[in-house]
Amino acid sequence: MSIKEMIKEHPDVGADWNEQLGEAVKHAMYCAAICNSCADACSAEDGDMRACIRACMDCSDICTATYRVATRRTSGNVGVIEAMLRNCIAACEACIDECQKHDNAHCRRCAQMCRECADDCLKALNRMQQRGE
Repeated sequence: MSIKEMIKEHPDVGADWNEQLGEAVKHAMYCAAICNSCADACSAEDGDMRACIRACMDCSDICTATYRVATRRTSGNVGVIEAMLRNCIAACEACIDECQKHDNAHCRRCAQMCRECADDCLKALNRMQQRGE
């Protein structure tokens, strides 16, 4: 099952399909899971990983909220979707900054996923603004 296909099939989307927003939704879903897993892995690491755990947990929650809001297309609510995309970018950037401080595979993977998510959210936001959505 594809989340992008599910969004396309919404009666209020039709020809108003935004490929960039669909990609941002997909990556926000993945990013939420990766950040959640990274936070858990950080809790098993030696040393003080509190800041990383917090950044990952915040990012996971914001990514979850973003993909949930962005998949709701009834009545548009474009301003809220744009605000969520901005928040998701900020949370991903904060998580990247923190994860880059640690030399372990799960933090590197988390930072990479956050980069992809932030890039896709920015593309979706730019596309929405270009189209005047």
